[in-house]
Amino acid sequence: MKRTFYSNGKLLITGEYLVLDGARAFALPTKFGQNLVVENGSDKQIQWKSHDSDGKIWFEDTISFSEIIHHSKSEVETVKTTLINILHEAYLLHPDFIKNAEGYHITTALTFPKNWGLGTSSTLLNNIAQWLAIDAYTLLKNSFGGSGYDIACAQNNTPIVYYLENNLPVVEKVNFDPKFTKNIYFVYLNKKQSSKAAIHSYHTQKNNNLKEKITVNNQITDAFLSTESLTEFRIAVENHEIHLSTILQTKTIKESEFPDFPGAIKSLGAWGGDFVMVLSDENPTTYFISKGYETIISYNEMILKK
Repeated sequence: MKRTFYSNGKLLITGEYLVLDGARAFALPTKFGQNLVVENGSDKQIQWKSHDSDGKIWFEDTISFSEIIHHSKSEVETVKTTLINILHEAYLLHPDFIKNAEGYHITTALTFPKNWGLGTSSTLLNNIAQWLAIDAYTLLKNSFGGSGYDIACAQNNTPIVYYLENNLPVVEKVNFDPKFTKNIYFVYLNKKQSSKAAIHSYHTQKNNNLKEKITVNNQITDAFLSTESLTEFRIAVENHEIHLSTILQTKTIKESEFPDFPGAIKSLGAWGGDFVMVLSDENPTTYFISKGYETIISYNEMILKK
């Protein structure tokens, strides 16, 4: 029996880092995502194979049921140990998928290059949760940790506002389809940023007046959703960059890398890597290629619309 599951990728537009402490974050599911195909196997083991968007296998291994059941966290993190940890936590939530099975053949396939940072882990977690009918947020909390906004994007096909209330996820579907989406682009910075490392850095630099910082963030998030012109949206973007730059005590991406760019540039997710959002009156492709960045994707190519 063959079963197929799919989850959307994600881009966090506002509220990075602060979402961990209850701030309202605006996020967009992407047209890119990941499939997971489960078939029956044998020998009390999982034959696992993961494909990148070009079809090449980037991970392949065999995992015994015993490794999943008796797993203890290792100091050395590899793809296999990380995967076993996820499956172990899934086993604790739903033991029958191991106890009542002979084995599995599992294949995953990304529709985006895995170094893009659009949710290789979150789409995998959500697919496993769908397969086993367990709560994806609980699986995330017990394995990777994080706010869970990426799980919300994996599960929703529209723009969302996401926040934690009493440490529980709240997802609000919102309307976001301004007439200036033709002026929004996403540029890949040619390096994958570690979310874990970025979150640790945030926690070490987070200081007092957190409630005030969250209030400012929420006001800016509301501004993102209510703006009707590119000029207003650009002001909101710049305000968000200044606000987070102050909290993280670091320069904005535009200050450090693109000071001569005539439009606005906003970091997305973990600052310093993955994608940035660019607002520009003209197509900025020539500018970014001249700087050595060749992956420039328009809003309509990137963002899911249903």
